[in-house]
Amino acid sequence: MDFVAHLTGTYDFPGGSALVNPYAFENRAGGSARALLTRDGELAVYELTDLLAGEQAPAARFPLPWPGWRHGVHSVSPDRSFAVLSGQRSVRAVDADGTTRWTYRHGCWDQRVGHPHTGDEHQVCPGIESGSCRVSDDGALVWAHVVTPGEYEEVWVVLDARDGRELARLPLDSVASGSGHLSHPDGVHMGLSVGMGQDGVLVYWGRWDGTGLTVHQELNDGLDRILIDVHPGHPGFLTVEHYGNDLQLHALDGTVLAEADAPPAPDEEHPQWDWSCGFLDADAVLATTGVEYADEPEECGTWLLDGRTLEIRGRIAYPDGAATGEVRPLGDGSWLTYDGETGSVRRWTL
Repeated sequence: MDFVAHLTGTYDFPGGSALVNPYAFENRAGGSARALLTRDGELAVYELTDLLAGEQAPAARFPLPWPGWRHGVHSVSPDRSFAVLSGQRSVRAVDADGTTRWTYRHGCWDQRVGHPHTGDEHQVCPGIESGSCRVSDDGALVWAHVVTPGEYEEVWVVLDARDGRELARLPLDSVASGSGHLSHPDGVHMGLSVGMGQDGVLVYWGRWDGTGLTVHQELNDGLDRILIDVHPGHPGFLTVEHYGNDLQLHALDGTVLAEADAPPAPDEEHPQWDWSCGFLDADAVLATTGVEYADEPEECGTWLLDGRTLEIRGRIAYPDGAATGEVRPLGDGSWLTYDGETGSVRRWTL
């Protein structure tokens, strides 16, 4: 059966803005959601409730310290008092006025051995590989995916948000092109998804208990699961297969609880899910097909799935035709569509 999408709000981001990927809409414990954008040398933070209510100005701005660096996934503290920025050779915490709180230096993300650097911390080499960071929901910790100095090795570190002091680290078996963090609504666990291009994906769930770091990495044997979303109504998480072959719902230790193949599509021998999917609410999952590679808008589909079994309930019809941009469910019964070419964000409900 078809479900009808109802438009509840629209906002156009300023020209030249770029959403910070892969988790551009940063969900926080308690239900708040934000859009993080980079533009004109700054990181702009928009609270989505204010944004879709017509508020034009960002809730906070943080200057970016590295001219020419356009990669890495940044994060902002829950109270917006500081941002943590993922650079090419360091992670830096900054206040809104640009004052540096602390800097955690690491190796260069460019994997070429012995490539030149001037030593100036603002100097950026042409490499496009990057890491990511995330402030915990209580504002006490910073989790960061970085590279060790000297011999190239990627590590996952837990830092004290007050001073950048390293509390723990985990060596990773990755050679990343990029990564992203996702905090679990239980307030305890942090997820990390590391993309390695055609070589696959790694997923980790970490917990810092104040004295030690515990990590789940049971999904990594196949190198094929992308960490997509979490919800307070689920103890686990949602993933999509690297090439979109299926969606899976997992327990926190990686156990598969439910699985769904993409629905049949015209002229598609092997239909695939897109990467833009997630929990609409505790009882439903929203997923798309055709958005990544379809030639025509009518080939795009948005699908409603059962949140426990991942059984496909039906297709969602939009009043002005298929949504061709990214879809981001917010977990509260609404979802966003984002058009990267126009910068337009729309919020929908059923």
